[in-house]
Amino acid sequence: MLFLICQSGFTQHEISIDAILDVNKNSLKITQSIRYKNTTGQTLDTLHFLDWANSFSSNTTPLGLRFNEDYRRDFHYAKNAERGATHVKSIVAESGENLNWTRPPGAPDILKIIPEKPLISGESLTLKLKYTVQIPSSKFTKYGYTKDGAFNLEYWYIAPAVYVDHWESYSNRDLQDIFLSPSNYSINLTLPVEYSVTSILEQRIVEKDSQLQKLHLWGKNQKEVKLYLDKINNFYTIEVDSIKVRSDVRVGKLDDLVLRSKVDSILNFLEYRLGKYPLNTLLISNIESNKNPLYGLNQLPNFLRPFPNDFQYEIQMLKSITDAYLENTLALNPRNEKWVSDGILVYLMMEYMNTNYPDMKLGGNLANFFGLRWFHGADLYFNEQYYLGYKNMARNLIDQSLNTQRDSLLKFNYNIANPYKSGLGLKYLEGYLEDTTVQKSIRQFYDDYVLQPCTSEDFRTVLESNSKKDITWFFTDFVGENDKIDFKIMRVKEDGDSLQITLKNKGKNLMPVSIHGLKGDSIISKYWVDGFNVKKTVSIPNKGEERLVVDYEKQIPEVKRNNNYRNLNGILNKPVQFRFIKDIEDPSRSQVFFMPVLEFNNIYDGVTLGGKFYNKTVLRRPFIYKITPTYGFKSKTLIGSLGFGGTYQFKDSGLYSLSASFNMNKSSYADKLFYRSVTPNVRLNFRNKDLRSNEHQYISLRSVNISRDKSPDIPLETPNYSILNARYTYSNSNFENIFRFYVDGELANNFSKVSTTVKYRKLFVNNRQIDLRLFAGTFLKNNTQADNGFFDFGLDRPTDYLFNYGYLGRSESEGLVSQQYLTAEGGFKSILGTRFANQWITTINAEASIWNWVFAYSDAGYIKNKGSSPQFVWDSGIKLSLVTDYFELYFPVASTNGFEMGQNNYGEKIRFKVTLSPKTLLGLFTRRWY
Repeated sequence: MLFLICQSGFTQHEISIDAILDVNKNSLKITQSIRYKNTTGQTLDTLHFLDWANSFSSNTTPLGLRFNEDYRRDFHYAKNAERGATHVKSIVAESGENLNWTRPPGAPDILKIIPEKPLISGESLTLKLKYTVQIPSSKFTKYGYTKDGAFNLEYWYIAPAVYVDHWESYSNRDLQDIFLSPSNYSINLTLPVEYSVTSILEQRIVEKDSQLQKLHLWGKNQKEVKLYLDKINNFYTIEVDSIKVRSDVRVGKLDDLVLRSKVDSILNFLEYRLGKYPLNTLLISNIESNKNPLYGLNQLPNFLRPFPNDFQYEIQMLKSITDAYLENTLALNPRNEKWVSDGILVYLMMEYMNTNYPDMKLGGNLANFFGLRWFHGADLYFNEQYYLGYKNMARNLIDQSLNTQRDSLLKFNYNIANPYKSGLGLKYLEGYLEDTTVQKSIRQFYDDYVLQPCTSEDFRTVLESNSKKDITWFFTDFVGENDKIDFKIMRVKEDGDSLQITLKNKGKNLMPVSIHGLKGDSIISKYWVDGFNVKKTVSIPNKGEERLVVDYEKQIPEVKRNNNYRNLNGILNKPVQFRFIKDIEDPSRSQVFFMPVLEFNNIYDGVTLGGKFYNKTVLRRPFIYKITPTYGFKSKTLIGSLGFGGTYQFKDSGLYSLSASFNMNKSSYADKLFYRSVTPNVRLNFRNKDLRSNEHQYISLRSVNISRDKSPDIPLETPNYSILNARYTYSNSNFENIFRFYVDGELANNFSKVSTTVKYRKLFVNNRQIDLRLFAGTFLKNNTQADNGFFDFGLDRPTDYLFNYGYLGRSESEGLVSQQYLTAEGGFKSILGTRFANQWITTINAEASIWNWVFAYSDAGYIKNKGSSPQFVWDSGIKLSLVTDYFELYFPVASTNGFEMGQNNYGEKIRFKVTLSPKTLLGLFTRRWY
């Protein structure tokens, strides 16, 4: 009885709103009535409401902190008038009594309202609220007021939170995951007459004069109401049967007939696969479409996109319509159980492609271009992008389980990897069951729970009730864990008319695996093996198979497929394949890539030209090698490098992986002088259990072995040396705060030393910034006097005997390249009389922002050399931070040398920092996603 009451009462909230838009103040004045019905089965003494408009009120809200974690500058630097807020004037009961209300600590976008008396289950009460919503700028989330005077409104009103065993009230973190019950809405909106209004609701004009208009909007069983207010209405309406699709999504100049045919095809497909849409309208805005695109080649600029406009429109509308179809009708908690709707969404998209575009390639028209069609990427079908998206995170060891809360997911995971993995999981399950159970269960789940409360457990119940096999593994191992899936064939033995196949499960799960027998390119046998630990031997009939392949049909989202092949009639399991330029991994080939290399690394070698032979594919591999022979046109010598290494993961957090590498390098260190290095390296990687945390720890141990050509100008007693280097690194950084800590130790025949570096950067609420850096180092033993200070601590420009830094001219003492600055060791910018310390050194480097990218800097410290007293040194000046940490200029003002700006040759005192490494620069963009 109680369950039936909860089911029938789920949509009984009645929300009435009178709102007046003030276009000059970018605000809404709202009077709201909420008739709240308690269908929880509990007596409620406090009611929770979501006031997500107030999540924009400061830098320190959960939304503001989320922007900081994602390195979003726009919100931090925004003016108060650009941020949103809710100013509550009153909350009263139906009797007119003022009610007490609070905002929980740390959650300013949640309201807790205490009714006059506890609300018994089955009873209702009416609340009346008066408040003003300050609309935020659209530059933060695309919703808000725009520069063109439009208003795109999301989270613009206060709405009842959902109660399922407990209050599902959580803060806005820019995840598009508000959880609301379907409610009945009646809205009166007053706004200037030149504006049009688009929403999912029906509407009519109530009043209108020369300046203002009053519209009435209404609708039933709506979870959320978004409003698009604009002076120019770009929305069009396509009506298919009884469903109206309102959208402003366009691609190119497609005519209305094409748009209608595509939408008609999508809706017919969804009605057949899901069931009839119970509401009247689907609203598909360009904002939502761009916030949740189908990531891939169709994200390229228009002139580069390899797909025709009609297909781009169709595939984007397929995702947007399916997403809205599910979002509007399935009452799943989107923060905790989004994997269910995401999985259904991706599964349906894959089915739509298989039905309507079975031969569509991932590269579209590019797959047919001369030169490109030889790439393995050109052979991949459109649906294979989902596997690549998931595998990208799995290979980087930062994938997360499907039941991880959405606000704990990395951006790439909640946008791409986890939805893709969820859809792939349903296809995996479908392949294992070898029937239409998954299709049937999705349809049944939708029919049973449309506009009704439901959970992932309900979805599980439907699937298990329809399955003829035990599918416990899908929910416990595939959904509940993020253990990597990796099977391989260890050995095959002929036994009469049978084949004894020993399989190895390299993961820590009990998932099933398929084995395919091939003769030529034809499948002549297929078997499913239920989950097992470590190893299992199975016997299959010998039908003359030439090859055995694990998961030949690519139904299992394995992290590694290149160990799935076993050739029964030859020496090599897979043929060797040479490819020009990096490609997507082809698991059926042993690939070797070649790419020409044109670089400028230093002024001694000049421009270098050569080639790179390597096995690294577009996605990270567990073991990589690279051989790079190049020719320096200035040094007129063959130089280059060789390296290989790999990473092994232990677990998800704590000491989670071990990396090992071996590198050899030859390059110039001075004019016509070369160095050769051999460096084996081992690193232990520690990770926080919360992957969104930017906390990282490493322990590295390496042996740096250097041999150098002797210089007649600078004779060194030890031109060749070996140094054992150990380092511990701790880092915890976000947009507002950066903290890094290093402890470094070096041991060689003639010296040993230890040092520590502490870095701290703080961005204040008033947008002022300070940077502090402490360096302290001391020799434990130093018998290197004959080496002219080569191994000493450097005050402003270390000699870099470990060859860690990207010096353009490491041996230069004059000229432009000698003015290159790297933040290392002493960290001074001015060149002082004493530049090195052979006993100990302690320095502090400080910077403070003056205006935008203009900073003041100052350095101070002591250096101690043998036979002399500690010497105090200092400098100061102005820094122009054009690209923070990557391109900066330093202008000395005063130092131990005196007032430097008034001295001769001032131009030679200016220092510059430049980073040319593409990998380092790429980190500026990828840090938001990973």
